[in-house]
Amino acid sequence: MLRRTDLRGRVPSAAELRATLPRAEVDVDAVLHQVRPVVEAVRAQGVTAALDYTERFDGVRPAAIRVPVAKLGEALTGLDPAVRDALEESIRRATLVHADQRRVDKTTQVVPGGTVTERWVPVARVGLYVPGGLAVYPSSVVMNVVPAQQAGVESLVVCSPPQAEFGGLPHPAILAACALLGVTEVWAVGGAQAIALAAYGGTDTDGSELAPVDLITGPGNVYVTAAKRLLRGLVGIDSEAGPTEIAVLADETADAVHVAADLISQAEHDTLAASVLVTTSAELADAVDAELVKQVESTKHTERIRTALHGPQSGCVLVSTVDDGLRVVDAYAAEHLEIQTADAAAVAARVRNAGAIFVGAHSPVSLGDYCAGSNHVLPTGGCARHSSGLSVQTFLRGIHVIDYSEQALREVADQVVALANAEDLPAHGQAVTARFGGAS
Repeated sequence: MLRRTDLRGRVPSAAELRATLPRAEVDVDAVLHQVRPVVEAVRAQGVTAALDYTERFDGVRPAAIRVPVAKLGEALTGLDPAVRDALEESIRRATLVHADQRRVDKTTQVVPGGTVTERWVPVARVGLYVPGGLAVYPSSVVMNVVPAQQAGVESLVVCSPPQAEFGGLPHPAILAACALLGVTEVWAVGGAQAIALAAYGGTDTDGSELAPVDLITGPGNVYVTAAKRLLRGLVGIDSEAGPTEIAVLADETADAVHVAADLISQAEHDTLAASVLVTTSAELADAVDAELVKQVESTKHTERIRTALHGPQSGCVLVSTVDDGLRVVDAYAAEHLEIQTADAAAVAARVRNAGAIFVGAHSPVSLGDYCAGSNHVLPTGGCARHSSGLSVQTFLRGIHVIDYSEQALREVADQVVALANAEDLPAHGQAVTARFGGAS
């Protein structure tokens, strides 16, 4: 079922692998011309433009952008008790993990009388985007809000598309998740117009202020990604998220039933989702193919999954050894990487490039999506080679605080002057020597 690439006997260079391995083809540049007018309209017309585009794209026009706080409580009251219990457990575990990520200020005494302190200061206000397209993602509320709260962010707003089915409000499960986390500001707006409104701010239909944010995080479709690209600089962004992806590095010890189920779980997200198996065992590859045929037929979203598995972004790569497999998965740099091999923990420890690594038969990606305690907002499209997933650090800025006494400055003045003159910036040196009645 999966298209095969046979690399047994030879693993190409990193450059060749990047060109050879399956990858979703998402061209953000191709939609920039569609998104730019949306962004510019929201900048000029604010809420009016955001509501106009919402009506056009989502088929509903909310009475206001900001969701009444009472609606959050109502959504929580009406939430399925089993879903509430699951969300509470997800929040508990995510809080445990993210609380341990908080960096502490550190002061270094460089010389007597001269210190540099690195202070970690949270972003003042953030916008957290939660999609509402093919699926509903209350789990993404948890994954965005918990690290922001643990970082100490004082002001945050969750943006999620309004739903005609729910009277122009975001999905009740999203509102309920916000209520569980103590979030009181939710905007019923999605797509590129949500990103633009978060960046520029505006005035709601009742005259209340919709304050702009400093940072926007959270995944979305290609139009959301394009808007984030256009507005990067005016606001910070976490990443340009693409379609979800899973890679599984497996040997003959892996269970084909498990591997197939995990590949399907990510293909369920989107027709562009990528499911990639890298294995040393042709027999396992055959067994996985057979399981995919069997399991796909019994899923709810059969056509979506089948399209994703048959797409150019999905496939099976045969390799001679686990070492070769590691070279392949490091070149691929998957958003989610499962290691299903003998001595999986030791193999996982050798991986350099992945958004998150899931070790062994009992750590499926689905666990990380909801209740592992890890974050599921992760780099896609090979960006795990250089970027990390969402964490407390995403919402913190390191600020150096320099504190030198007169004597400490005097002792290094000659070196400062020498370097300033070497760079033909003599006024830099003068800024030091002026404090001692001298000239550079």
